[in-house]
Amino acid sequence: MATAALAQPSPSPLSPTNIFAPLSTPAQSVFDLSLFVLEVTGAIFVVVFSLLVYAVVKFGKKGSAEGKEPTQVYGSVQLELAWTVIPVLIVVVLFLAAARVIGSVQNAEPPANAIQVTVIGHQFWWEYRYPSLGVVTANELHIPVSDPAHPSPTFLTLLSADTDHSFWVPRLAGKTDLIPNHPNRMWVDPHETGLYLGQCAQYCGTQHALMLLRVYVQTRDEFDRWIQQQQRTAEAGSIARDGQKIFESTACVNCHTVRGTPAIGRFGPDLTHLMSRDTIASGAVPNNAESLRRWIQNPDVIKPGSKMPAMGLGETQLNAVTAYMGTLR
Repeated sequence: MATAALAQPSPSPLSPTNIFAPLSTPAQSVFDLSLFVLEVTGAIFVVVFSLLVYAVVKFGKKGSAEGKEPTQVYGSVQLELAWTVIPVLIVVVLFLAAARVIGSVQNAEPPANAIQVTVIGHQFWWEYRYPSLGVVTANELHIPVSDPAHPSPTFLTLLSADTDHSFWVPRLAGKTDLIPNHPNRMWVDPHETGLYLGQCAQYCGTQHALMLLRVYVQTRDEFDRWIQQQQRTAEAGSIARDGQKIFESTACVNCHTVRGTPAIGRFGPDLTHLMSRDTIASGAVPNNAESLRRWIQNPDVIKPGSKMPAMGLGETQLNAVTAYMGTLR
């Protein structure tokens, strides 16, 4: 019955990026380490504050010793050892605790049933490639839920196409940077289905704040259906043929891919199944006809500094291209 329970949508947290509600082993490890560090530093605070209060209460009152110099202590071996050894031991304990968590997360080996995803950070969007499954998508990551009794984690290879980015979905894992020419790796094994939100956590340019992360954790059946749907080539209905011809005659095909058509660009997001996504512009706006039309007409209206040129289409052409894009499911 555990699998059935995991298939239920996760309850709404206080915040979609709630760091106090981890639902994956790496995030739980970071959370447990944070609590341990908080307990140690809290204990230090209590001891130091108690000694301070004791000193103020005991020696802060005026008395017969007023005006006299207190007893001077020189070269106390006990004191010097105490304020040297104790802080060193505390630092060593915290270092070993952090090293243990970092090692357990970074050195984990993917099991045979692990999903492999290559994440490529661009200014200012995310590209997701599933090499063994033949799927390429953008901005919305889909992964299967992992049953703790039979773990099926997802391993992410992190690359950057331009500058430094940082992949951070608080409820699933800690921050990991995407650095040009330096592949990094992380993994997640979410225990509940649902939508988990995150953010590029490394300033990467003018649109950094709108480089959002959306991770859809699905049951295995739902994930398999999504993969099958994403593996298909684009199928535009006859009503959208005019819009397709206009799209393929513009510079859009130099940046975007629509599988099964002449559009094979690699600089922008793959649009083959654009309308299967809930959002556009890296999660900035809902994916509906109005937002799509505005985005095609002038991306800067939705995402200033997006680096995408306006298409300069007339009203009739704009309507036709929007209709074509609306068929890419």
